[in-house]
Amino acid sequence: MSRLAVVCGGSRGIGRAVSRLLAERGCRLVVVSRGEDAARTAVAELHGADHSAFSCDVSKEEEVQKTFETIQRTCGNISYLVNAAGVNRDALLLRTKPQDMLSLLHTNLLGSMLTCRAALRSMLHTQGAAVVNIGSVVGLKGNAGQCVYSATKAGLEGFTRSLAKEVASRNIRVNLLAPGFIHTDMTAGLREEDGARSIPLARFGTPEEVAQAVLFLLESSYVTGQVLVVDGGLQLVL
Repeated sequence: MSRLAVVCGGSRGIGRAVSRLLAERGCRLVVVSRGEDAARTAVAELHGADHSAFSCDVSKEEEVQKTFETIQRTCGNISYLVNAAGVNRDALLLRTKPQDMLSLLHTNLLGSMLTCRAALRSMLHTQGAAVVNIGSVVGLKGNAGQCVYSATKAGLEGFTRSLAKEVASRNIRVNLLAPGFIHTDMTAGLREEDGARSIPLARFGTPEEVAQAVLFLLESSYVTGQVLVVDGGLQLVL
């Protein structure tokens, strides 16, 4: 039977591109999104059959637990988990509302913790299981106006490395991918010609380019606890 891949945040942006690529590679996909209609639309576009759509708010423990129990019961054991669900609310720290801080922390950091915990028991029964968490180059370097967002993504690095150590003995690999400026909803308000001046490759990346890097991490059987930066060289000049 083909590998089962769960992509949280799989209905848009990077997650959607990852879902498409994994389906093309013959995986059975479970697309998890906060909106059920969005998840179903994404699944309808996937190559092949036997894909599923689930509605789940990854920041809510009970929803995550129930969703992953249903996935295992109806779809089987999970081989791949990709955590691409995320939100962003840019603001200087002095102007950031506490509720926005909590929203970012709960979705970007706690959400990945909850989904990993919920998926691990299933992944223990799978050969070559792997997790890829989607961070950000901002989590590595910081950025003015993104204190809270940066903190959530930096937290993912520590979480990813620690979890990789915990589950390596069970042959489960865990890695972090840190994109730079990518054409998604989060960068829709940015002018590429302005942002690209600081990027050595002089352009924003595409979700499909990030998806290729995710695939590399999922399939590389001797890579775990690592951070792969996909930023067109942005880190070189920051």
